[in-house]
Amino acid sequence: MPWNLDDYPASMKNLDQVVRKKAIDIANALVDEGYDDDRAIPIATSQAKEWADDASKEELKSYKHAERPSENDEHDSSARAELLDNDVLVYFEDDEWKVRTKEAKRPDSTHEKKNDAVDRAKEIADNKDTNVIRFTKDGERQD
Repeated sequence: MPWNLDDYPASMKNLDQVVRKKAIDIANALVDEGYDDDRAIPIATSQAKEWADDASKEELKSYKHAERPSENDEHDSSARAELLDNDVLVYFEDDEWKVRTKEAKRPDSTHEKKNDAVDRAKEIADNKDTNVIRFTKDGERQD
């Protein structure tokens, strides 16, 4: 079901206005890609929060004043929605632990400690209903 700022999932009620707007936009795009509402909503919420954490003040302000998401919006399918079904990798590279969705172009995050990287990977994988694949410092797959 497509949503807008007047009609959105109850789980988005307590989100900051800009984060809610972004989550609605992402959720609508996921539904357009064929995702069920029950799966699209938590993924969109997580991605919107992550986007807001990484966005500059200017980007947040610009998005706040951009057009409101609508139930009839067209969505760009180049967002690599196929990555939503991929497992999340934790590996060591360039003296830091990295968290990256398999086949993604760049890591989601980097960490000094492997435990922090694994925690972040679990959070992402839980939201996508995928698995975490861990590697040792020397690149061996860990069970």
